[in-house]
Amino acid sequence: MGFFSFFSKEKKEKLDKGLEKTKENVFSKLGRAIAGKSRVDEDVLDNLEEVLITSDVGVQTTLKIIERIEERVSNDKFLGTSELNNILRTEISSLLSENNSEDLSDFSIPTNKKPYVIMVVGVNGVGKTTTIGKLAYQLKKKGHKVVLGAADTFRAAAIEQLEIWAQRVGVPIVKQKMGSDPASVAFDTLQSAVTQGADVVIIDTAGRLHNKVNLMNELGKVRKVMQKIVPDSPHEVLLVLDASTGQNAIEQAKQFTLATEVNALALTKLDGTAKGGVVIGVSDQFKIPVKYIGVGEGIEDLQVFNKVEFVDSLFK
Repeated sequence: MGFFSFFSKEKKEKLDKGLEKTKENVFSKLGRAIAGKSRVDEDVLDNLEEVLITSDVGVQTTLKIIERIEERVSNDKFLGTSELNNILRTEISSLLSENNSEDLSDFSIPTNKKPYVIMVVGVNGVGKTTTIGKLAYQLKKKGHKVVLGAADTFRAAAIEQLEIWAQRVGVPIVKQKMGSDPASVAFDTLQSAVTQGADVVIIDTAGRLHNKVNLMNELGKVRKVMQKIVPDSPHEVLLVLDASTGQNAIEQAKQFTLATEVNALALTKLDGTAKGGVVIGVSDQFKIPVKYIGVGEGIEDLQVFNKVEFVDSLFK
């Protein structure tokens, strides 16, 4: 059942399965790194550094983990390689806890903000629209009234995909024709949501404009216009990243955290990749909580991220 009763057996099994490739990748490399060694020495640490970097944990985060293990080695003159798994587990848990985020128990939203406005950002192809659809499904299942806004007006496919999800989930969508002003769509969406007494608004935004300055300006304009209707919106800027892109996901996080005030992350496609280590790197480097993870293609396969369960599945 895991450490928390709310984490169902079915969800835990799905998470375990979703992390299989990552786990196999990390631990097969780790096994080779400590082969023939009985104690953690400089060679083992060098090999461990390589294992973590090639497992997409990222250079900065890897060096942090290695430094902490070095400190343990200097304090404990004989540290057996058999203990390395537990030490790694402890240090990764510690890093994931340092972004000051609390684990959510389920798909909950603050009750003192209505409508609660989520602006979703991320490049095309990362699973942004799918994440919005699955999130809308989970929130509706919790009894929340959800409205979607199709403010990615640069691609006709983006509007169509979101419309399909809206129909599938059974929630209203506000859209305009391709090429319309995204800020205008966001304005209309919030106006409609307030009129309908909606609990949650999820706004899709353009995945990529032709340069970074343009992206910053566009996202800034969308925010400003939304604030005319709901003054403190957006309450959440959710950046969607594709875990299977590894270090590229970290680069995207850099660009989007510069472009707008990202305060939550969703990592998709964990089930199809051996690069799940990127969850650790992104969380550590940006100090932005990972809120959701995608562990499959089904409508139920977006999970609320739980640090303890994630590490538990990785080191099981």
